[in-house]
Amino acid sequence: MSNSGDFYLKKILAARQLYAVFQPIVGLDKGDIRGYEGLIRGPSDGPLYSPLELFKVAGESGLTLEVERLCCSIILKRFAQLNLPGKLFLNVSPGALETTHYKPDDIFSFLDGIGVASDKVVFELTEQLHGGGDYQALREIVSRYRGLSFQIAIDDLGEGFSSLRRWSELLPEYVKIDMHFIRDVDSNIVKQQFVRSLNAIAGVAGTTIIAEGIETENEFRFLSECGVACGQGFYIAHPRSNPDAVLHIASRQPTGPAQSAPRHKNRHPVRQGRRAQRLLRSVPVIAPALSNNDVCDLFAMHPELHTLPVVEHGKPLGVITRSALIDRFARPYQRELYGKKACSMFMDDKPLVADKDTSLQQLSHILVEADRHRLVSDFIITENGHYLGIGTSHDLLRELTDMQIDAARYANPLTQLPGNVPINQHIDYLLQSECHFRVCYADLDNFKPFNDVFGYNRGDDVIQMTGDILSSFTDAEHDFVGHIGGDDFLLVFQTADWEHRCREMLREFSNAMLEYFGANHEAAPGYVAKSRSGKKQFYSLPTLSLGVIEVEPLRFESHYQIAAAAALAKTQAKKTKGNSLFIERRRPRAMHSFSG
Repeated sequence: MSNSGDFYLKKILAARQLYAVFQPIVGLDKGDIRGYEGLIRGPSDGPLYSPLELFKVAGESGLTLEVERLCCSIILKRFAQLNLPGKLFLNVSPGALETTHYKPDDIFSFLDGIGVASDKVVFELTEQLHGGGDYQALREIVSRYRGLSFQIAIDDLGEGFSSLRRWSELLPEYVKIDMHFIRDVDSNIVKQQFVRSLNAIAGVAGTTIIAEGIETENEFRFLSECGVACGQGFYIAHPRSNPDAVLHIASRQPTGPAQSAPRHKNRHPVRQGRRAQRLLRSVPVIAPALSNNDVCDLFAMHPELHTLPVVEHGKPLGVITRSALIDRFARPYQRELYGKKACSMFMDDKPLVADKDTSLQQLSHILVEADRHRLVSDFIITENGHYLGIGTSHDLLRELTDMQIDAARYANPLTQLPGNVPINQHIDYLLQSECHFRVCYADLDNFKPFNDVFGYNRGDDVIQMTGDILSSFTDAEHDFVGHIGGDDFLLVFQTADWEHRCREMLREFSNAMLEYFGANHEAAPGYVAKSRSGKKQFYSLPTLSLGVIEVEPLRFESHYQIAAAAALAKTQAKKTKGNSLFIERRRPRAMHSFSG
């Protein structure tokens, strides 16, 4: 254990130098505030600003219970001062609840003194398992608290091995799903199934599910449509010392028909909206007046750190890197001369700073265009100019690599549209959601002879143009466009005016073909070429055929059945010469699999 860490901690405890921040927990159906999670922060200019570091040092010092008691007291008093709506979710370890330091009657009296009713407090049990796993003892202590109208929540469900058993043993009022299962849940079918399963268990157990770590609109949208009751995360609001009592997130909720389900991302994965916020790391921050000796001690306490941000009143002023400080102090007499001086004299006052909403692609371009040493330096992440944390080039490179891998696996390289895997995932999800939607199979006519005569470059131009036209006449929020391969596309409509959109696609495709080849080749509106038998034959320019089927709940079981039905509709459309639309008006028989 570091002596300096122990010194900082005891100084904090003696002066009660901790402050509370609150992150809203909202209902995902209406966006209303259901409560707040109370979180703790250390002095902003010290090494124990992060709660992870605070409790790490507390554990090494044998002061965990003392720190927990102080945190709870500060958070509860601040919650009472702010008079916030809803419940307060208070992090408490199971081990702490079982000690004599936490007596229900004493806590009840304390709450009565500050004007907070016990039924507004939810004890959020952290994952760290209490010694020996004595569930009988834990059930008894929880029962005593419930007798005084407190409620119980389990934190980080899915993170550890014991959390599912703890759910069944304690039957808590709330369960929080670990953020690992929430990140990219809108596009990860395994995580989707995990969330649905937990939601189903919650319905039986009478538990309210809270999704932690919601960071994107698509995650919010999926969870809301999936029926998850509550959520929290940076997309909704960051933790703040003075949080809003009312949030305006109605515009973030899904729009359109009641049965509309969230679509899978309908763009090339490399172009999707991953932002700098995804790289956010919480590290200790330092004040510009902190001495260089103290900064050196901080680096010694945190060997994993390469950069310390210099922050004053929430504004980033610069950074001090481990290598720069060591280089300075390695010179003769530098530490003796400058060790007690303010660290601002050694800091880089022109660090790379990125807003949390900066795209990862844009961030990578900024790094490449900056000085060479920036490529291996950490950078500051802000929100509206206020410091949030840092990001590392290593994390950025990893994210960009993951995005490239996703692009190679799931997107068509020619049109940048989703390929077979996300198409099938999207359709299967809509089937599971029992939604009403329409599927359109789009195919080019006379494309093979055209490709043979004019070459694959011209053929690729036509395919890319087709993808652009299909995309331009769909609603990006509710419809889906995928590229099966070659000159075949699949569209999934949830918009009410889908037929008008299809006819506009045909009109635009016809005009585009005539304009492109009328201006570039004498072939318009057709051409003569040798057939496979060697005879000259007239071919019209490629035309577009659209075959549409209607998908009602429980009519199909899988994307395989839908693909077969849509292919039949496309075949009917191709029987009509020129650009054509065929809509299967007949009511299909229910298509179920048979066994035995």
